[in-house]
Amino acid sequence: MPPIQPTQSMPPIQTAQPMQPTGQFQTGPNGMPMVQQVQVMPEQKKDIAGLIKTIVIIIVSLIAVTFIGLFIWMMTEKNAVQSDVDEQIRRATAEARDEQSSKMEAEFLEREKYPYKTFSGPEDYGKLTFQYPKTWSVYIEQAATQGGDFKAYFNPEQVNAVGKDTLNALRVTILNKSFDEVTADYQKDMEKKDANLTMEAVNIGSDGATQANRYTGTIPGTEFSGYIITFRIRDKTVVLQTDSVNFKDEFDKLLGTVTYNK
Repeated sequence: MPPIQPTQSMPPIQTAQPMQPTGQFQTGPNGMPMVQQVQVMPEQKKDIAGLIKTIVIIIVSLIAVTFIGLFIWMMTEKNAVQSDVDEQIRRATAEARDEQSSKMEAEFLEREKYPYKTFSGPEDYGKLTFQYPKTWSVYIEQAATQGGDFKAYFNPEQVNAVGKDTLNALRVTILNKSFDEVTADYQKDMEKKDANLTMEAVNIGSDGATQANRYTGTIPGTEFSGYIITFRIRDKTVVLQTDSVNFKDEFDKLLGTVTYNK
């Protein structure tokens, strides 16, 4: 048999490769599309950095302006509060100074009254005695030498002209009338229309044993508001009167020193 000729192998058949898609995406080894990265140009980076820097500067500026405004407001409020405090301190200091000055002046005037002087009335009218400030002057209008009424007037520094329209710190009258008669006269005054006078029973004198009537309000026949004390000495009636409520303290002290011969 003729020898078998080896068969000639055929060259491999080349398969057609798929066309690569054109455009932005390319296929990777795994067949997935690949994203093509776009690079940012240096000029764009500079613009973004500049914008960020501008925004930061604006924010910092706003914060700085805000803090400056708050600082100015706080300083204004502080100055206003400080001014108010200073004014309050100044006013309080002035008031304290005035109060202290008034207190010292009152104490000085009170010391000037001491020692008190002693007044003594007529012997045959019971020798009415009491103490009064040494700064007061006394004027005796009627000495009752003829058996009439005794009248004396007291006032700081000098006695004012005697009359119903003039004011004096103290009027002393020893009436040649009974206590009941004088009480009835004042009762009529209190019963008058639009009268502003009240009465209460009190005890006066250095021993607090002298019974008296105390009248408070508008003094009859005048427009003065003051105090009147009436009490009995034997067959006479003593009337002590101050024409002003401003002398109340001195008047009350005086009543506590009254003595007389019973």
